[in-house]
Amino acid sequence: MAALSRARVPQSVLFVCGLNSVRSPMAESLLQRMFPQALYVRSAGVRKGETDPFAVAVMAELGQDISGHRPMTFEELDDWEGLNFDLIITLSPEAHHKALELTRTLAADVEYWPTQDPTGAEGNREQKLEAYREVCDGLLLRIRKRFAKAGVASG
Repeated sequence: MAALSRARVPQSVLFVCGLNSVRSPMAESLLQRMFPQALYVRSAGVRKGETDPFAVAVMAELGQDISGHRPMTFEELDDWEGLNFDLIITLSPEAHHKALELTRTLAADVEYWPTQDPTGAEGNREQKLEAYREVCDGLLLRIRKRFAKAGVASG
């Protein structure tokens, strides 16, 4: 049954991490750009963070503007529009735990994509940006692999 649900093409995807300030907004923007009409994509966090300037800078290098992103918790998203997603992709252990808790009452598949948090990167600005780029590149590869396999066609 798990293989069958994974093969199902999701129409709505929620990315979740700890603070909804780096990993999940990056993933949201990357997937939305790839399939602008085919998928409904959002992101949320277990707790509410602040928009991260390094994440904004790295996404701008790809021509994607996430400067207007406003971090949101699961609860805020639920209040705002509901949690009606086919697929929830969790990027941190705490987000995965929270998503599994929620899916006891939601009909959504949950996938865990362990993703390094770049906010603790040491060094100068360029070294920190490089840590964020690595996270972004990893997310992009994972998204391409997951959604190409799902048969979602850009159009």
